Amino acid sequence: MPLNLKSFQDQFQRAILEGDDAILNDIPDGPRETKTNLLGIYRDAYVLRLIGVIGNDHELLRLYLGEDRFRAMARAYIASCPSQHPNARWFAHRLPQFLKSSEPYARRPDVGELATLERALNDAFDGADAPILSMADLAAFPPESWAQLFFVCHPTAACIDGYTNVGAIWIALKAGEEAPPCTLSEEATRILVWRHDKTSKFRELSAEEAMMWLETAKGARFGDLCELLATYDDPASAPVRAAGYLKGWLDAGLLSEVVPAA
Repeated sequence: MPLNLKSFQDQFQRAILEGDDAILNDIPDGPRETKTNLLGIYRDAYVLRLIGVIGNDHELLRLYLGEDRFRAMARAYIASCPSQHPNARWFAHRLPQFLKSSEPYARRPDVGELATLERALNDAFDGADAPILSMADLAAFPPESWAQLFFVCHPTAACIDGYTNVGAIWIALKAGEEAPPCTLSEEATRILVWRHDKTSKFRELSAEEAMMWLETAKGARFGDLCELLATYDDPASAPVRAAGYLKGWLDAGLLSEVVPAA
């Protein structure tokens, strides 16, 4: 019995996505090619399209690995993580985790971390719009009330951990230069990623600033942040250091709102 259009489309999709050959029973050979070869052409075209999607999302990873190794990696990812979303934008979303957990890529932390940084920059670019808090907005509050203020981080801002010199590798590749050799650290470096003026940015944080940023994101009041900095280093200069970090965040567009405590 011939397939109706909907059944044929479903079966053809299974043939491409899942390798199901049942559709071969319902299609004829071509005048110059067998139906098996013709189906293989569609399957290869689909895989090549997905490789292109991964390459568009991870241009620097592609450059870092080289074309042959990148294509081999992409094919391994496609086989391990089939597409689950009709929007190609989300297809490579699991690539960083795949590289960190799958051999032989798990033995190359620089590869997984470069993919993580590129993914974070892509996500920041596509992130939600929000107001940008300015120093003028903050000036509306009297200095004596600052200890009770909460700050809301911009929704595109996110922290990732790096155990390699991934930031230096990204910068060199972006500049068209040869990437430096990978170096490893036992302690993580916090890398802050965000979007400002329609551009995705990142920078590495000192241990003290990373602690202050993470506590700010959790909803700590400014006064509490100053107390935390006082336990971290010189207590006398803690308010000045806190104000310096805050000004840097305002200048960079990292905050979207200030809220006085009830």
